[in-house]
Amino acid sequence: MISAGVEATTVRIRILITLSYGEAETGSVEDGLAHLRTAGELVSTLPEGPDAVGLRAIVKDQQALILHRAGRTAEAIALYDESVRQLEDGRASGAVGTATLATALVNRGLTHIAFGLPEAAERDVLRAIDLAEADDLPLMKAKALGNLGDIAHLTGDVPRSLACHEQAERVFRVLAPDLVARTQIDRARVMLAAGLADEAARQLDEALVVLRRRRVGQDLAEAELARAAAALLQGDPVTAWGLAGQARRRFRRRGSTSWAELAALTRMRAEFAWSASPGGAAGTFVPAQGVSPEARRVPARLTPARAARLAERLGAVGLTDEAAVATLLAARVAVRRGDVVGARALVDGVPEPGPIAPVDHRMLARLCRAELAVAVGAPGVALREAAEGLAELGRVRDRMGGLDLVCGTAVHGRELGELAVGLVLDHDGDAEATFEWLERTRAQVYRYEPLPVIEDRVLARRVAESRSLSRAVQQARLDGRPVAELEARLDALQAEVARLGWHTSVWGRPRPVCGVAEVRAALGARAMVSFVAHGGVLWAVVLVAGEAALVRLGAAAAVFELARQLHADVDVLAPDHLPEVLASAVTASAARRAERLDAALVGPLAGLVGGRELVVVPTGDLYAVPWGALPSLRGRPVVVAPSATAWLNAVSARTSASRVVLVGGPDLPEAVGEVSDLRCAYPGAVQVEAVGDVLAALDGARLAHIAAHGEHVADNALFSRLELVDGPLFAHEAARLPTAPEQVVLAACSLALSHIRPGDEALGFAGALLASGSRTVVAAVNKVGDRAAAVTMEAFHKLLAEGKPAAHALAEATAVDPLRRPFVCFGS
Repeated sequence: MISAGVEATTVRIRILITLSYGEAETGSVEDGLAHLRTAGELVSTLPEGPDAVGLRAIVKDQQALILHRAGRTAEAIALYDESVRQLEDGRASGAVGTATLATALVNRGLTHIAFGLPEAAERDVLRAIDLAEADDLPLMKAKALGNLGDIAHLTGDVPRSLACHEQAERVFRVLAPDLVARTQIDRARVMLAAGLADEAARQLDEALVVLRRRRVGQDLAEAELARAAAALLQGDPVTAWGLAGQARRRFRRRGSTSWAELAALTRMRAEFAWSASPGGAAGTFVPAQGVSPEARRVPARLTPARAARLAERLGAVGLTDEAAVATLLAARVAVRRGDVVGARALVDGVPEPGPIAPVDHRMLARLCRAELAVAVGAPGVALREAAEGLAELGRVRDRMGGLDLVCGTAVHGRELGELAVGLVLDHDGDAEATFEWLERTRAQVYRYEPLPVIEDRVLARRVAESRSLSRAVQQARLDGRPVAELEARLDALQAEVARLGWHTSVWGRPRPVCGVAEVRAALGARAMVSFVAHGGVLWAVVLVAGEAALVRLGAAAAVFELARQLHADVDVLAPDHLPEVLASAVTASAARRAERLDAALVGPLAGLVGGRELVVVPTGDLYAVPWGALPSLRGRPVVVAPSATAWLNAVSARTSASRVVLVGGPDLPEAVGEVSDLRCAYPGAVQVEAVGDVLAALDGARLAHIAAHGEHVADNALFSRLELVDGPLFAHEAARLPTAPEQVVLAACSLALSHIRPGDEALGFAGALLASGSRTVVAAVNKVGDRAAAVTMEAFHKLLAEGKPAAHALAEATAVDPLRRPFVCFGS
């Protein structure tokens, strides 16, 4: 039985532990630590036992938390280490419960995250998960999984991060509903990093309903700011402006100055995006629903002076990179107002970006200087800035750790590339120069020779630590914690990375961008047509018979709309048993639109390309065109490539692979017979169904035929998937194969569709395979009926087995009924 004195001492210790945190947050850190020293002295008076062991460790945990909040993270980790050792011993002796130890591990893991030590953080979290599973503590496991998701986000593993957060959220919905909204914010931030703007917006909209009802200040403001970022990515600056304004007011009421200024920058970015968009002008704009009534109609008064004042405030709270962005934003506003002298002064006042400055900040500095050069009539200077900026972006891209990250870097050079291409088109009209600039700016992800892992494991760890530590510095600044210790570690780590050198990259080894001469030599009797839209006009750069020509095609918006209309009609025609009356009407509509699109895209080029085989490099909505459905291309071999460089790399690739892989998915009656028939056509072929078996079989195959339903995910095509018997196979999984299959046939659904990211980076299931090293991918850009797919594949494989090249075999197989057989040959 516990004596009254011991019980009173225990209660006093717990009160001091609670009081210490409040004192440290509202008074001084030293006062808070003083309470804990008193608590520690009282613990030493308790008789040894579970209570003493547990309280001693909890006191150290609280000391560590206060030190961490004060920016003294190294001291905090040392205290956590002592605490965890004591709790491990206490658990071994039965004096301490599993939950207490797991909580300490989670807390230490969070501190490791904040200190930019992802590997140590992951060890702690995985240990906590093991303990939670052993003692059946589902809520503790869910919390640890959420932390594991944060760690994966820091190290760039977006799929793993999303999976962890999703698992945690499922548990919270049952056991701790109050934690769901916070998890949704964390999950949405990962989605935003992956470019999943629409899905992030849906998550945040759901969280905002709950948070507004509960009036949870900090979480609500963070959710509104994240939702504003999603709106910017969605091209909705009006909504972004209103939400960022609301978030800023909430942060200011809470005294979160750094967060408030960050929200102000997001708001100003939205204002700039709105003013620069078609229809945007000085005056007023009206935010969309979801913002407060007082923010419904606010005058747009973005000036260089306002942006410069924001830069000063950001610098005052330690957000130096963000201050530079605001200053450069001020310069861009000045250029648009014709004040080139003021813009020059602003740009010159921004220090050169340091080695750890975000790449988008460095590209923004290049863009400002290029826009200034254009404003003073020096296009040559602007093109040099663009060339140097894109080369620098290429070096950053070369270091990226995954296909989605490699592709995502294109957004940072989008405006710089558009400026350069526009200058060449508007001032020179030179076909070869236009071709060269297009190759510099588009579809860079496809020019890499994929590598499965970084060859230098030490370097790989340092790169991951550097990435997570950079984010830790940013978070500490937002929280108002000292960052000197973190910055010192980051500087040392950056120096070590520089010393080790970027010997290889996680994703792949870069290959040079091709030139006109190389493409001409490889084309032979074929013609290449590379499309580009600029200033509302669609152009075609044609390489044929050793010559280059630039052809103006007309209004880009009208052509893109025709492409969308044709795509919609072909989708409607897909079902196998469409009523005859409807099928007849839609076929007539699709045929008319195909004729008009043919006249717009191919007609003006007829004198140049004649009846030659074509290599097409699309742009924007043209990636969704079923090219064989255009009358002049019916039965003509056409290959679609994301860039001339990608095509040239695919043409030159050779393998000695021989294995044929056949995959049949569920709920495809026609496909069952199709796959069975192909076993006869390809003796010795491997037939697999489950995800793991399929991935293993695809590795290094010569030919893979996959008949399975799937779904194209527009927000982030790397999450597009094939439905197999035991679950989905995602594009990002196929992209990580050590050796990509040489030829892949996706026999059903619209898995050739791509999400067009900046730089005309077209990624989808087919694109992921091409970027991973596959030479040829045959897939449909539209929905396809099961029966139509089966008969197309039967004819295609018969011709392929006879020795015909893939593009020739596909052209012949689809010519019978091109509107119902919208398959396209991608790659080479």
